Amino acid sequence: MKDTHAPSLLLQAFESNYWAQVTISNENPIGRLDYWKLSWEWQRGEFIQAMKGAETLEQSQSDCIDGAAGAFYQSMDFSTVMSCEKVPTIVDLSQYQANNTAVGKIQYCCRNGTILPPIIDPSKSKSAFQLQVYKLPPDLNRTTLFPPLNWKINGILNPDYQCGQPRRVDPTEFPDPSGTQRTLSAIASWQIVCNISTKIGKPRCCVSFSAYFNESVIPCQTCACGCPSSIKPACSPKEPAMLLPSSALLVPFQNRTAKAIAWARMQHFPIPQPLPCGDYCGVSVNWHVYSDYSKGWSARLTLFNWGATEFANWFVAVEMDKAFAGYQDVYSFNGTKVPGLKNTLLMQGNEGLNYLNAETNGSTPYDPRIPGKQQSVISFTKKLTPGIDIVAGDGYPTKLFFNGEECSLPDFFPSGAGHVVSRNFPLLLVASMFFFLVIL
Repeated sequence: MKDTHAPSLLLQAFESNYWAQVTISNENPIGRLDYWKLSWEWQRGEFIQAMKGAETLEQSQSDCIDGAAGAFYQSMDFSTVMSCEKVPTIVDLSQYQANNTAVGKIQYCCRNGTILPPIIDPSKSKSAFQLQVYKLPPDLNRTTLFPPLNWKINGILNPDYQCGQPRRVDPTEFPDPSGTQRTLSAIASWQIVCNISTKIGKPRCCVSFSAYFNESVIPCQTCACGCPSSIKPACSPKEPAMLLPSSALLVPFQNRTAKAIAWARMQHFPIPQPLPCGDYCGVSVNWHVYSDYSKGWSARLTLFNWGATEFANWFVAVEMDKAFAGYQDVYSFNGTKVPGLKNTLLMQGNEGLNYLNAETNGSTPYDPRIPGKQQSVISFTKKLTPGIDIVAGDGYPTKLFFNGEECSLPDFFPSGAGHVVSRNFPLLLVASMFFFLVIL
């Protein structure tokens, strides 16, 4: 994946303070951020006096009053300071504040923390904000400028990122935000590059497999997204997940026990004791082989949101090593072959289907909670994939991503005659941020 960069707004610099702009830009075809949080570490006692287009989660004015800032700026009213934290955490504003002249009116600001891949919408692949920073001695002149270090950025149900330190780059040019045709130039610019880190922890989404030729669903793996340290009732974090009837996919894990046990008894499957733990994933995806005939085949993709957060402009990216060349169409979603990515298909909801709602209560207090759900059928031709064997597992994805996060896949495929067969098989996202200064 490629670097990202950002435009800037008009900024000012004085002896004791300056205005800067940070822009986050994404050029990864399947990477995104939802409800992003950005942090860094000040190195020379700086503090944020004001911001436009974003805000900090904490003010911590006592850090200024009781520290070097309070001793130097003795007449300053620190109750109005945006943040005195050495490591502030910054979040985006909602879209309702985009046209607020006091806190908004900045290009690419105020999107509720969502940054999309450019392949989906280039105009929504950036986020920007402006901040006023006060400095301390001995840095009290217009040209002594030190960017903060140790940048971090993350989102909800998004990949983890590892950021490098700021790197000085050529001053960035940008259009005059007042609307004239002038082009302005920053006096200094730094770039911070953030890559998707090598996965160390558990993913936050998982996949189940099913097929028209097998009555059992292979569910998400046990503890696919990690297990709590204390679980009641007791369950086994190591026991493989039990095969399920398809109806069990529609209810939360805690409501599946009776269905799983009844299905095991009906199919003469073993019932482990203790039972396996759940997957503990906020989002799950079912990939169902829907049909298979001489000239083509089809699959059905279903998304389930088990969490309290809804996802606007969601997308799924599917890597299919053996079946990709035969892709024809996806019917309820918009499907796109991703340029530059191996055998990868990106799917997103069409207008009206681009929200994956949060989990809601059932119709009565006794009914299971209902997940947010989206579904579509995907068709493939066999003309370009001679020898493809759908029943043997060639119709299943080798990787699947939800909103840029790689999801856990089962270790087995459904097979004919009610059996299962074993599945034998560095995504890089770079987000860069520019820190701009303009002296007027």
